[in-house]
Amino acid sequence: MSLSPEQADAASNGHDETGGHDGRKGYLTGSILSVVLTVIPFWLVTSGAVHDVQTVAFLIFGFALVQIVVHVVFFLHLDTRSEGGWTLLAFLFTTVIVFLTIGGSIWVMYHLNANMMPMPGNGVGNMSGMAPGSEP
Repeated sequence: MSLSPEQADAASNGHDETGGHDGRKGYLTGSILSVVLTVIPFWLVTSGAVHDVQTVAFLIFGFALVQIVVHVVFFLHLDTRSEGGWTLLAFLFTTVIVFLTIGGSIWVMYHLNANMMPMPGNGVGNMSGMAPGSEP
């Protein structure tokens, strides 16, 4: 079975006729969305439209998560169609591992800090009575 030149080119580039990448249109859409998702949080901070700091922080975090999805879909082309869904599965597995590592590290550091033995003198010890240049 012989392939047409278009099919051979699509096969060598990893694109197929049914899905593939959107080319310039996809990159343009991704770029516009990225700029918009960057400008909105910047405007929220500089204009002072929302006065509650926690609300602004949550909004910025939300826009950041949406921007991550835009980058993954429009620039990394990770979807269920590419390579039979294995690239998306690998990306999701990596994301889970990263969140477990970061969350576990924060959890361990918090509990280490909360369960530390108190130091005498609020952690200063005998350092307050020492003269400069003297040894302990």
